[in-house]
Parts: sequence; C-alpha cells; structure tokens
Amino acid sequence: MTTAQYGAIAVEPFGDSAVMVTIPHADQAIRRAAIVAFRDRFLAHRPHGVLDVVSGLESLLIEFDPLRTALQHVEYAARLVARWAPSDGPVGSRVVRSFTVPVVFDDEYGPDLAPVAEELGLPPAEVVDAIAESTFTIALLGAAMAPMMDGLKVPRPVRRQAEPRTDVAPGSVMIAGTNAIIQPFPGPTGWRVVGRTPHTIVDISRPDPVSFGTGDVVRFVPVTRDEASALAAGFLLPTEEVV
Repeated sequence: MTTAQYGAIAVEPFGDSAVMVTIPHADQAIRRAAIVAFRDRFLAHRPHGVLDVVSGLESLLIEFDPLRTALQHVEYAARLVARWAPSDGPVGSRVVRSFTVPVVFDDEYGPDLAPVAEELGLPPAEVVDAIAESTFTIALLGAAMAPMMDGLKVPRPVRRQAEPRTDVAPGSVMIAGTNAIIQPFPGPTGWRVVGRTPHTIVDISRPDPVSFGTGDVVRFVPVTRDEASALAAGFLLPTEEVV
C-alpha cells in the first residue's frame, strides 16, 4: 500500500518530543492497513534522533530526542518516508504465522460473556460461535506485548466496561468494538472479558518473549476446562507459517 492509495498522512506535534501520524481516510480498514504499512517503512528508514515508535490501531506515535533532532525534521522525514520509501522496493518479505488458541468460555473465566450477549441480543453460545468463526489479524502489540487483533464478526461493536476491572488474569481473552486482545500479565482493563486460554502468550525469560507479530492470524477454539487441562499448554507457538 502506498500514499497514492490512501492519500497524504497527517503529522501533528504531540508535546515537545513526539509527533502523531494518522491517515485521514474515510475507510477504517484503509486507515488501519495504511498505518501498519507506514510503520513498517518508517522503521526500515528510521531517521536520526528517533527514540521509539508506538503503534495504535489507527495512529503512530513517533518519539524523538529534541537534543539530537527537531520536530520539523521528524515531520519532514515522516512525510518523505510515506511518499518515497515504497519506490525503493519491498522492505522485506515476512512470514505470516497462524495461531490456533484454545479458550475456555464460561461464567468464571468469562465474566462479561453473558452481559455482552445481552448487549448484542444473542444467546451466550452464539457469541462464542461468533468469536470462534471470526478470523483475527494482529494489528499491533499493545502494552506488555499484548496482541491486539481486528476481525470480530458480531452484529455491532461491543462497548467497553463502564467501570474497568482492576485485576484480570493472564490469558484472559477480551473483546471491545470489533477487536480482541489477550491479557499477557495480571492487570487492569476496560475490555470485556469473555474467556481464558491456558497458553502463556508472553514469556520475558525467553530470548523472544512472544512468538507472534503484526499481520499474524489468530483463530480461537472453544474448549472445556477438562480439555484445557489435558492440553498441558505452555508457551504459545504458531500452528502454521505462510510466506
């Protein structure tokens, strides 16, 4: 995807040492795909003085060292990368990995399953079926490398919690809008908790703490607690790799 397909990027100052990049396009799918494409190109042509690049579903925060570069230089580099980097050829092929993630959907592991079902006007079993029939694509790695995914196929977007939960168990599978995410460590969330996987999805003791990345595909498979226990599930690994 090039700027010719989604138009010019928008670059706005974000404090004294960062800029926010967005794609001003009416189509959400194009905005999300374009920001991923831009991020990959920007990282491949990372300018001097850039400290970090923080991905959002539809935005990119570029943090820089103001002692090494200036806002106008970062903004110019971002626009230059968006316009010219595609003509340099592909950044490099990436293997797309496919993950099959077993999930226990019940009242204890999924305390928001019934409320979400009521919100959508569906029986809880049909909400589980909708999640299982959806094909998710990892759009970005969020806080603590949590995989944030697009692709939930439900009648309408799911609202977030009115009052966030303060301590959600690791492995919790959560939904909001048309997205899903897996909680890597105990912590708070405003997402709706609908189930839990027995897999460990982030292991900071490993050289590579996660086995997934942006663009990878995830399918959730409902299992019972007994089936989950029998899996002896450890660190989450891909089930398939496709170039």
